[in-house]
Amino acid sequence: MPSAASTVTPFVDDSAGDPPVRGFLHRSANPSGDALVLAHGAGSNADSPILVAVANAFAATGIHVLRCDLPYRQARHTGPPPPGSAQRDRAGLGHAALVMRPLGAGRLFLGGHSYGGRQASILAAEDPAIAAALLLLAYPLHPPRRAGELRTAHFPRLRTPALFVHGSRDPFGSLEELRSALALIPAPTALRAVEGAAHDLMSRRARSGADVALETVSAFLELVGA
Repeated sequence: MPSAASTVTPFVDDSAGDPPVRGFLHRSANPSGDALVLAHGAGSNADSPILVAVANAFAATGIHVLRCDLPYRQARHTGPPPPGSAQRDRAGLGHAALVMRPLGAGRLFLGGHSYGGRQASILAAEDPAIAAALLLLAYPLHPPRRAGELRTAHFPRLRTPALFVHGSRDPFGSLEELRSALALIPAPTALRAVEGAAHDLMSRRARSGADVALETVSAFLELVGA
């Protein structure tokens, strides 16, 4: 359910050009001036449970949040991103950042879950001015059981502070592997481990998704100095 401190409405904007921006806007009742754009994983959409939980938690702190459907998901309702779609998906994220900036005079943050977070991090490596910080939920460090295929080529060019939130049972990379990979990033980074969680960050022992979202917000605000 939406937080009492925010309203959630469908969001459509094509003012930045093609691809258009589609998703859901969590507008905080007590805005701080900061905003956050979140993108979903490869097999999901803007209604991903982890994105909804995190968006509600951030909106409750005064940060407007846009959960956006990436261009490949706008084109088809199911299935993974087709080959060659990543560049267009990053363009869609860039447009989402542009249309969110007028909502406040503060900082703009960017991130997402799995594939969405990876594309956000590549976009930030390509354009350091795109965001003040990154929130990377379950970063897909490598495909399951293929630890040699690391997705870190852009890490040495990443100048944007980043929080990585990662489950201890994530098959896309262990906590130890991720800690080693973070050494490649010259910007400030932090790692928030979610014990017992798998790649969706919602399947865990003892804690609810809302608890994980609240811990994520706390760790992120500590990183960015809010």
